[in-house]
Amino acid sequence: MVIAKGQKSVSEDYLKAIDKAKRKLRGFIAEQGCAPLMLRLAWHSAGTYDKATKAGALKEQFHILTYADFYQLAGVVAVEITGGPDVPFNPGRQDKNVCPTDGLLPDANKGVEHLRDVFINHMGLTDTILLHSLQFFIFDNSIFDNSYFSQVLAGNSQGYLQLHTDKALMSDDVFRHLVVKYAAEEDAFFADYAVSHMKLSELG
Repeated sequence: MVIAKGQKSVSEDYLKAIDKAKRKLRGFIAEQGCAPLMLRLAWHSAGTYDKATKAGALKEQFHILTYADFYQLAGVVAVEITGGPDVPFNPGRQDKNVCPTDGLLPDANKGVEHLRDVFINHMGLTDTILLHSLQFFIFDNSIFDNSYFSQVLAGNSQGYLQLHTDKALMSDDVFRHLVVKYAAEEDAFFADYAVSHMKLSELG
């Protein structure tokens, strides 16, 4: 994990607490086999962000660390210990005492327009980050890789796609191009994913 620069400044004690939490999270996630759960937790923490209100963090946790930083750290560690790319981590997120507005997370039963409304209109993100954020939902293995995109391509060619999100990816020119690219080039997927994960984790 790389501590990135550009987020709010934090104290040396805070950085030490992050290192300690990272070590504990590695052991806990590996022992419990809960990397997919930790990645979803990070997504839900960031995914309740609405650019109009900048609401979405949770409450205090782990002595000096905020819930928001701890949850995002858990997501970064989950990707790291399952073989994924190093995701830069910017500490300094603040917790809020305001509950997020309902309906900010995407509905898996809706199509491309709904996904773009949530990710682009509400969160201010891009199509590429939207596609990578789906990895938070579909990652359900002990290994982080590009197999999802190969499965989407295979399922599409054989008529097996069931989820609306999968069908949406193949019915949209922009997403279809990215699915083909990432199925063929895991390094390209990892590089783009690391950037997208960091940007999503910094919301709010």
